[in-house]
Amino acid sequence: MARLNAGRSHEPHAWLGPRAEGAGWAYRALLPGVAHAWLAVGGDWAPMARIEGTALFRWQGRSEPRRPGRLRVEEGSRVREFDDPYAFAPSITPFDLHLFNAGRLLEAWRTLGAMPMQRDGVAGVRFAVWAPNAERVSVVGDFNGWDGRWHPLSVHGASGVWELFVPGVGVGALYKFELRHRDSGVVFAKTDPYGRAFELRPGTAARVAPLPSHRWTDAEWLARRSGTAWLERPMNIYEVHPGSWMRHHDGRFYHWRELAARLPGYVAELGCTHVELMPVTEHPLDESWGYQTTGYFAPTSRFGDADDLAAFVDACHAQGLGVILDWVPGHFPGDAFALAHFDGTALYEHADPRSGRHPDWGTHVFNYGRPEVRGFLLASAHFWLDTLHFDGLRVDAVASMLYLDYSRAAGEWLPNRFGGRENLEAIDFLRELNVMVHQRFPGAVTIAEESTAWPQVSRPVEGGGLGFSMKWNMGWMHDTLAYFQRDPVHRRHHHRELTFGQLYAYTENFVLPLSHDEVVHGKGSLIGKMPGDDWQKFANLRLMFCWQMTAPGRKLNFMGNEFAHGPEWSEAHELDWHLAGRAPHAGVARLFRDLARLYRDTPALHQLDFDAAGFAWIEPDDAANSVLSFVRRARDGSEVVVVLNFMPVMHAGYRLGVPAPGPYAERINTDSRHYGGSDAGNRGDVIAEPIPAQRQPASLVLVLPPLAGLVLVHA
Repeated sequence: MARLNAGRSHEPHAWLGPRAEGAGWAYRALLPGVAHAWLAVGGDWAPMARIEGTALFRWQGRSEPRRPGRLRVEEGSRVREFDDPYAFAPSITPFDLHLFNAGRLLEAWRTLGAMPMQRDGVAGVRFAVWAPNAERVSVVGDFNGWDGRWHPLSVHGASGVWELFVPGVGVGALYKFELRHRDSGVVFAKTDPYGRAFELRPGTAARVAPLPSHRWTDAEWLARRSGTAWLERPMNIYEVHPGSWMRHHDGRFYHWRELAARLPGYVAELGCTHVELMPVTEHPLDESWGYQTTGYFAPTSRFGDADDLAAFVDACHAQGLGVILDWVPGHFPGDAFALAHFDGTALYEHADPRSGRHPDWGTHVFNYGRPEVRGFLLASAHFWLDTLHFDGLRVDAVASMLYLDYSRAAGEWLPNRFGGRENLEAIDFLRELNVMVHQRFPGAVTIAEESTAWPQVSRPVEGGGLGFSMKWNMGWMHDTLAYFQRDPVHRRHHHRELTFGQLYAYTENFVLPLSHDEVVHGKGSLIGKMPGDDWQKFANLRLMFCWQMTAPGRKLNFMGNEFAHGPEWSEAHELDWHLAGRAPHAGVARLFRDLARLYRDTPALHQLDFDAAGFAWIEPDDAANSVLSFVRRARDGSEVVVVLNFMPVMHAGYRLGVPAPGPYAERINTDSRHYGGSDAGNRGDVIAEPIPAQRQPASLVLVLPPLAGLVLVHA
């Protein structure tokens, strides 16, 4: 009783509520700040007696109190009635607690957090949180004046899970958890790790939310997704920051439903196949772009609620677009209101900063060796794929998870149990994640942002791999951008920057990314990176898109790339859409659309992206002319010929070996006037003669336009 009155009890249900005593009944209640209290007994209100010097009240009598217990209290001049939370026993099952502590409660958001429900005909919210090192946990909110004395939770033994059902709390209520550390006695408030909604920044309280109730119309999409061999399907990803793709004139964000009316149709018209959302998990700072996540089960309140996001995903599926979530399980911010030092100890992170702190970002590293932490992240991934129908996860910063010495100098990291630098627990977690996704969500994909030569990132777990579907090809990206930024006069000396990638192109299932990371922090936009005058800049960019769209590997482009966005990207305002309709930006946009559609609709350009049988060099070594040429093939033997001229001079009479004689249609010429070029080229069809060249049985004589790519299809 003394511990309960002092706000130090870990099991208030053991003392509060109804109790059979002898031949009668007793009822106890914790009522801070209350002058008088009554208990509903039969049809009357029976007065309760205060236990002197405490906020505790007691009633004793022969009649059984009403079930569930109902109280009337007088607080100053106000009298109110309510159902007593401590008349409802904790309801989380031992089996769920066992799964949680084992890291296997994959739908943990249904058990922990704030779950609206009815118990014994009474509506309310069950609050539950994991805090094994707390002496006391209370839920505080706008329903109890943020007073931690009112609603202390009871702990489920050694599980570390605390629970309380609070009648009368409704959807939309704001809340946090107030914790008292069991050793220091320090009291502090934390937001809910399993919260499914939050108030708009700068507020940090969680908001009681129902499970998403959107009425989905994508059953056909999901069935087709699960029945399709994604390895041989095209994937051209349009990466979006929802807060800056487009905004209202007064600077307000677009709502998810407003985005749903515009963005899916735009992306489908481009010819892309997927939208990738930069992190829309809740985060406190716009400037973090979502990569400093504080709500792993909550869509950010900036753009609407979970049902609004579901409507957006549904609209994308209706347009034939998959939706990928950029997801951040590698680190979390140190904000005092969130996960860091959650129960007064290093709970979600490592206690030793050599393992638990990220030197690059000033963030905390998850403790993947703790089952409850692994389960937290697995449940988060499950939540987005299950309740919101996402089609995949792009997993951020995988390299930082794999290496214990990532960005750390000697002496600043701790080796694993074998003395090595590999994070064995993180490896196990990533494998478990990928197995779960592929087993439970057929056709969904996982994509690793992994920047090192770690082997078998996108190979099956059973064969020793990490199990990802695909991996970003950071080497291709770096080499391509380095090459294109060179003055063409020097390119002949760096020809290998373009050809080197084929030496490892099939060791992984690669995505070729030109992402947001390449157009921020002083790096400039893609068009800003290109050398030369304006004509050469736009010609170079058109050529680079032709190289990306025809090289083996899936494709990813950040929003704005498609029309040669001028300034580098900023999250503070929308894209410069006024450029999209102006020459020469409009020409780039037309080329991007035509290349994307050609890639999507031509099996030779995508079906064997991950198989060496789908690619063959025609001439990789013409460094003197800075020309590359190759063949892409489909499983049925159909072929596409690609030739790229990286010099600002035209090569007339260029003989190119091809797989077969006969007519070849010039399907793409990036120098076409339609795209803003000089219109040099071959005027449509060219005829291949049975004259061998470059180890091919036939050959064409071509005009290679300056700084341009040609895509030729055998008629």
